Amino acid sequence: MTLISCENVTLSYDGNVAVEGVDCQIAAGDYLCIVGCNGSGKTTFIRGLLGLLKPVSGSIVFSDGLKRQDIGYLPQQSTVQKNFPASVREVVLSGRLSRLGISVVYRRQDKQAAREALELLQIADLEKSGFGELSGGQQQRVLLARALCAAPDGLKVLILDEPMNGLDAHAKTELYATISELNHKQGITVLMITHDVQAAIQHADRILVLEGKQEFYGDTHAFQHTALGRSMLRDSCGNNCAVCGIGLGDL
Repeated sequence: MTLISCENVTLSYDGNVAVEGVDCQIAAGDYLCIVGCNGSGKTTFIRGLLGLLKPVSGSIVFSDGLKRQDIGYLPQQSTVQKNFPASVREVVLSGRLSRLGISVVYRRQDKQAAREALELLQIADLEKSGFGELSGGQQQRVLLARALCAAPDGLKVLILDEPMNGLDAHAKTELYATISELNHKQGITVLMITHDVQAAIQHADRILVLEGKQEFYGDTHAFQHTALGRSMLRDSCGNNCAVCGIGLGDL
């Protein structure tokens, strides 16, 4: 089932075209990695999906069953976010604020949703800890829990902008495993911006390459056997196709 359909999408930022010619169909359960150099239009494209920018041309269409509130978004963390003076429980509960209107009193169902999100992300034991005291990997798990808590009917799409930035190798491995679990076990569609092409083909099932325009869209196996894919993987120290094992340098 297609959740989001992009047809020949062109988006501009500050009056300048940032990305053009994007054609892709994002289906329920997809794990899509969006890769490209700095300034290639990745974040602009995500802003278009979130409804923060309107296409200059083309269209972005949601399926009838997908609403904006079904989409969770984790932007790149800033220093302010990392040092936010609140407990883990308060950060997760804050995902419900948009549902409360002018009230600032959390309801029983809000607290239950927060508890379930904390347990799902296996961080319930940290709920009284200060957010700023946590490691980078733990903070990202808290923000994932917040996104889960914010979706009143269950999170359907999770969009992440460079979630591995600043994490050590162990924390990255754990966070990739968590995201894969949300995708495979919870059925959440994942869209992730990343610079790590090698990790993208290991974890995602589809790749979108943007360099001011769409350079590739398709499954990770096909990507590895294109000239573009071979070039990008060699640059990131990849030597063999992760699916069939053929040496990319031999093609």
